[in-house]
Amino acid sequence: MRRLAGLLVVPLLLLSTAACGSDDKGSDSASMTNGLPTITAGQKFGEKPTLAKGEGDPPKELKVNVISEGKGAVTKKGDALQVNYLGQAWDSTTPFDNSFDRGQPFDVTLGAGQVIKGWEQGLEGQKVGSRLEIGIPPELGYGEAGSPPSIKPNATLVFVVDILKAVTIPKSATGTPVAQDDKDLPIVGTNTDGKAPSLTVPKTDPPTKLVSNYVLESKGEAVKATDTVVVNYVAALWKDGKVFDSTYTSGKPANFPLPQLTLKGLKDGLVGKKVGSRVLIVAPPSEAFGDKEQQGIPKNSTLVFAVDILTKM
Repeated sequence: MRRLAGLLVVPLLLLSTAACGSDDKGSDSASMTNGLPTITAGQKFGEKPTLAKGEGDPPKELKVNVISEGKGAVTKKGDALQVNYLGQAWDSTTPFDNSFDRGQPFDVTLGAGQVIKGWEQGLEGQKVGSRLEIGIPPELGYGEAGSPPSIKPNATLVFVVDILKAVTIPKSATGTPVAQDDKDLPIVGTNTDGKAPSLTVPKTDPPTKLVSNYVLESKGEAVKATDTVVVNYVAALWKDGKVFDSTYTSGKPANFPLPQLTLKGLKDGLVGKKVGSRVLIVAPPSEAFGDKEQQGIPKNSTLVFAVDILTKM
């Protein structure tokens, strides 16, 4: 089954080779605080930090220093988090990546396997509003392979992470069922038990314009084009009704930063819809992948989506 995430959004930084280098350097003097490199500048929550180079042997197990503790809710598995971070190898004075320079926080769902294990473990059980320094041994990071060219094999990593926000993700869309009385459009199930809704595509010609209709309409806030939404979805080809992707298969919702969503029909179909709703989206080729095959999706395909907009960041 093809996964849309790789086609639709910029790869998640911490499980990809897309990490970006930085010219900002930490202190060349090796100084340590509680077993991890000292934050040499920008120590307060919200400030871009710089880190000293690690001194001596790096920790063999995960190490978390709470630099400053927030007053928000305690994070747990299944929460959608929004964070800012800076990452640096233990033996380096140069960060390999940071979100502070991009001006765009990073969104991650705890327990969804989107990031390295050291992040999953280090962020769980912490309070929103906290600044953490996390030392991650190779087996909880990128291991023997590393993530070339930015991260060497068997690298111990150090991150400074600000937890900006945490949102509990509902198991399903809710709301009032909306009549699906157009026989020329797909029918989507209205179950709210967290299982995949049924998706039945009619044996008719597909629409030539984008369709975005409520299946379940909630009373939530409208989605904006600048939002990051957490969704469950089933995606199928109109031609034969075959499902080519589903978050329900993995049991893990997907994060869609809408500014980075390259599939126009899906983005436009979500914008303006209410958080908590289930939406039917039909994207004609001009609003999908056009005349190019994409990872097994035939060219000139009309795509059909049943999307639960679970929450937004």
